[in-house]
Amino acid sequence: MSFPSHPSRPIRRIASNSGDNGFVHPLSSEITSREVYEGRRDMLKLMAGGAAGAALAAFASREALAQTERPNKLAPLPGAKSAVPGAMSMEKVTDYKDASTYNNFYEFGTDKADPAKNAGTLKTRPWTVEVEGLVKKPGKYGIEDLLKLSAQEERIYRLRCVEGWSMVIPWVGYSLAELIKKVEPQGNARFVEFVTLADPKTMPFVGSRVLDWPYTEGLRMDEAMHPLTLLAFGMYGEVLPNQNGAPVRLVVPWKYGFKSAKSIVKIRFVEKEPSTAWNKAAANEYGFYSNVNPNVDHPRWSQATERRIGDGGGLFAKRRKTELFNGYEAQVGQLYAGMDLKKNY
Repeated sequence: MSFPSHPSRPIRRIASNSGDNGFVHPLSSEITSREVYEGRRDMLKLMAGGAAGAALAAFASREALAQTERPNKLAPLPGAKSAVPGAMSMEKVTDYKDASTYNNFYEFGTDKADPAKNAGTLKTRPWTVEVEGLVKKPGKYGIEDLLKLSAQEERIYRLRCVEGWSMVIPWVGYSLAELIKKVEPQGNARFVEFVTLADPKTMPFVGSRVLDWPYTEGLRMDEAMHPLTLLAFGMYGEVLPNQNGAPVRLVVPWKYGFKSAKSIVKIRFVEKEPSTAWNKAAANEYGFYSNVNPNVDHPRWSQATERRIGDGGGLFAKRRKTELFNGYEAQVGQLYAGMDLKKNY
């Protein structure tokens, strides 16, 4: 839940938004993910420059790694290397210290360092997630039950904050679709709403006027069912730190970070588009979709470039170009075929 600091290729549509998971590769050229394609291209460049041996060794070693090295800070939570197309970015992983100390989690304060300082009060056991609404099998799931519901995978995703900074984080979890299939949504369930914990006893900034509590987020059903949409329980091979959304959070890598709700306590299936926290706070700035889009600026700053945390230089670090859908266009672009992305921001 990366909160804001303040209130090309042609795509051919195969199936409708309402009836499929949006994960279709109609063209053979789309089967290879962008990360793999660009990695091969870089390797060929190195080979052309006479560095074939070193390039091949580095490429092979990178492909062989199934798990990220643990920081040994919290309990282990290993995940097998994911086979989902687009799930394993080959970019340099952000240092654990940066990913766990530079956070937006307004329930614990509005400064980037506040969550790491204040989230120790969060109690993650016992923890229950309630599933309700338009489903055939509503129920309550303890965190232990959710952990066992499907095999844990490691997913190395790019994270792009709406504020203009980014990271690359190795998450541990499984596709949200695994839980959705288990609870069997009814035919008129078109959206999924996520409600997060709002406990003033353990979250000192709940009750502040920054947002309407509890923090809520939502996805269209086909977005929620997409294989890249992750129900995450860990990162860097360990359980989630409190400040990163323990014990369970959402990760939607092609959307701005605030769409990935932290510390979830309720998942609700509904027919109408749910109200979301930042949309309620500033509808003209934060739309329901919030797909990463370098061509649609925030009203108060450009989204064309981003600052990668850990690259050095702080606020004056060289900025990199932001990619449409955060670089996941090949996997998710068809979900929005025919939509006006400026109107549906």
